[in-house]
Amino acid sequence: MADKSPSGLLEACVVAGVSNERLKELCLGKDVLVEAEVLQVHAPPFVTKDSSSNGVNQDHALAFSRAQRRRSFKKRDRPVSTISESGKLSESAVPVSDDLSVPQNIDLIALQQLCFPGGLRITNECGGDSYHFLVFTDVFGTQTHGVVAQFCKPIQFQQDNMMHKNQSTKLQRLYTTYSICVISKYPYYNALRDCLSCFLLQLKTSRMTEFEEQVKEFSAKLALVPIPPPGPLHVVFNLRPLQIELPSRLDVDRPVLDLDLHLPFLCFKPKQILQIIGCILMEQRLVFLSTDWAKLTLVAECFMIYIHPLRWQHPFVPVLSCQMLDFIMAPTAYLMGCHTHHFQEVAEEIDDLVLIDIDQGTVSSSSSDRLNLPDVPLAARDCFIYRASSLQLHYDLDLCHAGSRTDIHELRAHRRRWQHEVNSVILNVSMELIVNIFSEVCEFLNYEHRVFNSEEFLRSRETTDHKFYKRVLDTHIFHSFLRDRLNRKNDAFTRMQMNIRTETRRLRTMAECPRRPTMEEANRKTFRLENGLNNRLGKSMPNLADHRLFTLPVRQISVGTMSLQSGSWGPSRPIRTFNLPEFPPPLSYQYVQKYYVDLIGQLSRAISMATPDDSALLARYYYLRGLVNSVAGRRVDALGDFQSLYKTDMDIFPAELLNALVESLPGNERKLAEQRPDLKRLISRVKKDNERELAQPMDGGTVKRFELPKKHLHVEDFVRCVQESGIVKDLGTIQRLFEALTVGVEASSQSVFYLAVDGQQKQVDPEIFRFFYSFWKETEAAAQDVDLPAVALEHLESGECVYKLSSSVKTSHGVGKIAMTKRRLFLLTEGRPGYVEVTKFRDIEDVKISSAPFLLLRIPSLKIRTSIRKESFEVNLKSECDLWHLMIKEMWAGRKMADDHKDPQFMEQALTNALLMDAVVGSLQSQKAIYAASKLAYFDKMKFEVPMMVPKTTSETLKHKINPSLDQTSPQAVDVLLYTPGQLGVSELDGGANPKLWCALSDGKVLVFDAASWSMQQNSVQVGTSRLNCMLAVNQQQLWIGSKDSFIYIINPRSVSCNKQLTEHRGEVTGLALEERTDKFSQTVAYSCGEDGSVIVWDVSALQVRRQFRVSCDRLQSIQIHDGMLWCCGRDCVMEVRRNGTVHRKMSLPDHLLSSPRGFSSFLLFNESEQLWAGFADAGELCVWHCRNLNKPIIRIQLKDCAGVVCMIKVKSQIWVGCHGRSAAGKARGKIYVVNTDRYTVEKELVAHTDSVQTLCSAEDRYVLSGAAQDDGKIGIWKVE
Repeated sequence: MADKSPSGLLEACVVAGVSNERLKELCLGKDVLVEAEVLQVHAPPFVTKDSSSNGVNQDHALAFSRAQRRRSFKKRDRPVSTISESGKLSESAVPVSDDLSVPQNIDLIALQQLCFPGGLRITNECGGDSYHFLVFTDVFGTQTHGVVAQFCKPIQFQQDNMMHKNQSTKLQRLYTTYSICVISKYPYYNALRDCLSCFLLQLKTSRMTEFEEQVKEFSAKLALVPIPPPGPLHVVFNLRPLQIELPSRLDVDRPVLDLDLHLPFLCFKPKQILQIIGCILMEQRLVFLSTDWAKLTLVAECFMIYIHPLRWQHPFVPVLSCQMLDFIMAPTAYLMGCHTHHFQEVAEEIDDLVLIDIDQGTVSSSSSDRLNLPDVPLAARDCFIYRASSLQLHYDLDLCHAGSRTDIHELRAHRRRWQHEVNSVILNVSMELIVNIFSEVCEFLNYEHRVFNSEEFLRSRETTDHKFYKRVLDTHIFHSFLRDRLNRKNDAFTRMQMNIRTETRRLRTMAECPRRPTMEEANRKTFRLENGLNNRLGKSMPNLADHRLFTLPVRQISVGTMSLQSGSWGPSRPIRTFNLPEFPPPLSYQYVQKYYVDLIGQLSRAISMATPDDSALLARYYYLRGLVNSVAGRRVDALGDFQSLYKTDMDIFPAELLNALVESLPGNERKLAEQRPDLKRLISRVKKDNERELAQPMDGGTVKRFELPKKHLHVEDFVRCVQESGIVKDLGTIQRLFEALTVGVEASSQSVFYLAVDGQQKQVDPEIFRFFYSFWKETEAAAQDVDLPAVALEHLESGECVYKLSSSVKTSHGVGKIAMTKRRLFLLTEGRPGYVEVTKFRDIEDVKISSAPFLLLRIPSLKIRTSIRKESFEVNLKSECDLWHLMIKEMWAGRKMADDHKDPQFMEQALTNALLMDAVVGSLQSQKAIYAASKLAYFDKMKFEVPMMVPKTTSETLKHKINPSLDQTSPQAVDVLLYTPGQLGVSELDGGANPKLWCALSDGKVLVFDAASWSMQQNSVQVGTSRLNCMLAVNQQQLWIGSKDSFIYIINPRSVSCNKQLTEHRGEVTGLALEERTDKFSQTVAYSCGEDGSVIVWDVSALQVRRQFRVSCDRLQSIQIHDGMLWCCGRDCVMEVRRNGTVHRKMSLPDHLLSSPRGFSSFLLFNESEQLWAGFADAGELCVWHCRNLNKPIIRIQLKDCAGVVCMIKVKSQIWVGCHGRSAAGKARGKIYVVNTDRYTVEKELVAHTDSVQTLCSAEDRYVLSGAAQDDGKIGIWKVE
């Protein structure tokens, strides 16, 4: 959620300098150093209703302010002195206010020093105006920002150092400096500098007796400026002679960007910039140095933006005054800045400081000339340097071809556009650097238990990068980054990570299997194509990968082939501006009130002129109007504006502001708001969201590092520990592993478990778990050291990995080592290196253990009979024979299951089982180790327990299966599927031209697959937390999803993001339908229905309710539009309804199904609405009505072995029916029946899933996709004939 409170541009304005009475006390000479004082403090609110002439009490302040967070600052009692027009000092009779209201997080004692960081001097020369920038951080880490303008004013003294009183006395002209510091919540450095520049110009042409009043008026004007919300709208206001533009934040999670990001590139070489970023990531103590105070903050802030989304967690004081140098003695990490002439003093004071000289462009250590810290990882470093070399950073070069601009506004606008483009490119370069450094961190996270496996992450890095990562992984900044990843924060990092993720990587994440290097990776040490990838997050179909994609080193891919645009997360829409009205006299209540009325009217006109298609711009107008209405005291109108964000852009919804607004509603206004259903619902939801927010942990949740257990593990602890380790996530596999590691051993051996006499549960000894874990990691590391000869690489596919390698053994084809990949067994012959194919797992016919004679002994051997070779392959595996026998049989059974069921995940599961067997045998080292490993032979046992043969019709029709729940510990129900065709003329960066498959899982999670390759396209999109019931592709910009929580969520298919909601329904949304447009000029209309019988007709472009009505039935379940009539299906009837909601025709349950408790489940209209096909939740049959003559007998079609119909779709001239039922053994089973609509017979009976078929959808009438309930949780892809 976005903003916290309504605040304007100004937080406070402070004037500092030396007072006139203090000047009187000084013995002035040339270049005298004096102590600065705070002379004035101005903070909103500047006017209130009770300060107006009407005397009416006021319950709001007409300014963007945070009055609740103020404290008093007492000034010592003395008369105020002012500076006369002639520059002479004179006394004022106006007493100073004893109690100045100051924002709580501003320290005025330190501020007067920071306004003059080099000290305040009385000189005999008039210096020019100068500006510098400040950052203030309170104890909670909240930052405010200041821009300081210093200007000189003359004072006149007698030569005897007495102040002038007699005009005949000879005078000496001296000069003193005053500072005006404008403080804001937001880092609007350029904008506030422009504001102060305009004000100083005004001061030079005005009388100094009005100085204090002018400062107050200037401050009051800035307090009237609202801050634009994140997005493509900037706010512009006129502060003569300049127009000031306030840029909005690029994104909700980003700070305001109003500075020139290319400044560090002008000061440092890319190598030094990388050194500084590395030091920040390693949380060193950094001191920036410069002779220009302004550079210190601007350059330091640039580096804070470069490391986004990581956030500096330590003291950040980019400007230290001369009196504050002792701050560098702080024992913690920090980032500070000071003047260059303190370089030697700072360097000698503390060891191991990182000293960054901005003027010289150098990075050094206080201990030595050379910085002795690890470098940024090589691949990321090379990519950054390559990108930086192509940056165009010189504005003048872009003006060589242009004429001189005579309009200052046009000149400034051109410069802003150039700077915006440069900033966008630099943001992408820096974000790409952070992604290249940390992208694979996510592959070593366990989201369920919030664990980061740092040891495994380090093991996956290049050896040369270990020092850097070891330092970074222990920092606060990285810990905060991990917390955001575990919270699945969808920020700029996540979006760029998804954008630059290659198709190869997506396909490699399609299956859950242990990490091993491919053949090419193992033999090209410099090439690590996304090694360490978390295959647990994959979604099947690894065989679809184009292996040519694996042939380029990652360094070449990231530097040479990926354009910056591919990782762009910056704004893709053109920037629009909104001009504020001219400022009124800001210290008059009536004028300020009229200003807000004019501003609201101007925003209302902008809203009326904006097109519904530009919802992002509309949302910003609504936000600004709501902000202004809330400040102006129009709370109910403000609620209405913020309510409109649901339909335009939920991302900028100001939750905390809205909560404060609701709490501040007086009784009469609350009553008025609750009379409007939309606002009543909004108030209720705000309360619920606030309660939920308060219940969440303040720190965003804990982050744990994986540690080996130190205590005995019960099964629940064992499951958690294995999942945290990253070995395997599947609950069933872990439970079988637990059984394997708890196989009893002799009392004399080390106890693996104990089964107590008193019924105590089995436990795994922590030492045994440590042995098992170590063995697993050792074999993983050994696989990375496999050195295959070139002849072997010629026979293997580029994506194959060696998972198991035997010792040197004798075989029927010579002496060598047996190697196992996911696809095959092969022999690496010794002596002259060679390759002998043993068999592919799908070609095996039999595997058995026999014995081979050796001298007087019989050596155990393994015989493998295959369909491609007449003779059996025999290998004398000695003590390894039993283990290899188990592993090969499991791989063989898994391959057969995968081929029969068209589900490659079975092969991945079999591979995991085989490797777990290997680790169990290696860790137990006992006589029962093989018996223990056999507990993991899941597929080998399944072929004896259940028939492995899939019916021929099913096998021929089934094309493939996808498992969308591999990132879960157990399967999730597939509730809804929707196929959307590709879009011509749309690039992959804008959402992709390929078709997509949208999959709704339990609890509001939506996955997106590229339907051309069935690879996962995006991370999951979370839309609420309730079950999703229906989906509808309304147009290319809107995909509607109806939820059990009564909301309709709207996803943008191109960006795959959900930032809109329709909240008009009062109950569960059960159906959606789209009315075909009669011509290209007519508006698109959509229908939605709820379980309570409500039907709402929507204007799709405006997302407004056209009309709504209610139909009478028992739970309205679905709707369809045919020939301008609405068909509604309830449990007890199917109705044809006119547009006005009146019933035209009604079909009730057939007589033989009147006792059915759940009645109708689904329906279809066929043959130009002449036939109505219906299914029933508790009956294994279909009924067909003749719509033109309802008196005709109903046609009944029996569905064998079906307990009830769940869903049905029309594909060409067929009806595909998804059902639930039971197998002969009594287990749940989901079947699909393909019904011929001409003969009313079942053409095909497909054994689809091991649980109910929940949903069906068609892919352009070429394929049908089916989704199963929770016990199965898979998606089937079926060919249509």
